[in-house]
Amino acid sequence: MKYFLNRLKHRILWSWSGCRDAWINEHSFRTWVWANLASAGFALWLPLETGERALILALGVLVLAAELFNTAIERAVDYISQEQHPLAGQAKDAGSAGVFVTSLAAGVAWVVVLMGMV
Repeated sequence: MKYFLNRLKHRILWSWSGCRDAWINEHSFRTWVWANLASAGFALWLPLETGERALILALGVLVLAAELFNTAIERAVDYISQEQHPLAGQAKDAGSAGVFVTSLAAGVAWVVVLMGMV
């Protein structure tokens, strides 16, 4: 049990370190955090069903996760080489596209939820 708790503690610290670093160094991550705070505020303020609210909040968290994955891809590619290479560009573009698709899903959920209110 002690080993498990020690590993859990380290996993939490490493994850927090990654989030903190992304907040400090990644403008896109900060932008998505602010967008998610606004989205969550509206989701909690509007008279939504519990499932709708959960969907909006969960998709917001997934956008943040996608942005963190994208940051990891970009940093790994940059670590390997600063030279321009088509595969490096494709890897970075794919990571960015992942963030876009995830944010698109969140936007679609908002549109459907809001249309249901009309």
